[in-house]
Amino acid sequence: MTRELYVPKGATTDVNHVLDIGPERAGWTHSALRIVELSPGGTHIFTTGDSEWIVLPLNGACTVRVEEEEFHLSGRQSVFASVTDFAYAPRDARVQIASGAGGRFALAGAKCERQLPARYGPAPEVPVEERGSGTCTRRVRNFASADAFDCDRLIAVEVITPGGNWSSYPPHKHDEHRPGEESELEEIYYFEIDGPNGFGYQRVFPSREGGSDVLTEVRSGDAVLVPDGWHGPSIAQPGHDMYYLNVMAGPGETREWRICFHPDHTEGYR
Repeated sequence: MTRELYVPKGATTDVNHVLDIGPERAGWTHSALRIVELSPGGTHIFTTGDSEWIVLPLNGACTVRVEEEEFHLSGRQSVFASVTDFAYAPRDARVQIASGAGGRFALAGAKCERQLPARYGPAPEVPVEERGSGTCTRRVRNFASADAFDCDRLIAVEVITPGGNWSSYPPHKHDEHRPGEESELEEIYYFEIDGPNGFGYQRVFPSREGGSDVLTEVRSGDAVLVPDGWHGPSIAQPGHDMYYLNVMAGPGETREWRICFHPDHTEGYR
């Protein structure tokens, strides 16, 4: 099949989601991302099936009910304002999201084997790190990184790149299973750009013959798939901070984020 790596805003919109990327749509086996937009007083109900999911407010607050447990998420005004609290829903569960004032909520998912407990993730416990230096500085919110929050397969982080900066740099990859060195992970980038008319650029290029290759402009609501290959840089337009949500999962027995940097671009900014 021909795999479209650039997913423009609206390309996967349906009656329930403004964005819906599952393994079947992406042409891979594990990673998924949905965006739900609720009007004031709105609800969204879904069953998790064979996947685990994190409900992450992009803007607005909500209540998440997982079977008989209920979690109140304070959320945030926008992805650029702050970190947020979130809720984890295990596989084989029924979930309801309800929002009194309305909002937009990301559902980051991964096909998995174990059924873990439903849990609340407090915003103050989200590890935040400044990564890189100079014009490659960015802020990483490791809310569901492999060492910050327990999931079976799912790994998810948020990144804020200041206007004019590069992130996801040096280019790196995670498309091979090499114990102790590299893990095999499918990845989704979901973008939002601060301010009107803002944009950015995303690069993915082959790590093998016939591998993934795309250089595309991205705007709020767009996504890019990374099934394989070197990815980076992610470039923010001057004057417009860039946000992206990374959702990753893969077939490895161990849930870990191990990457390999491109040997031609390792000077300076990791």
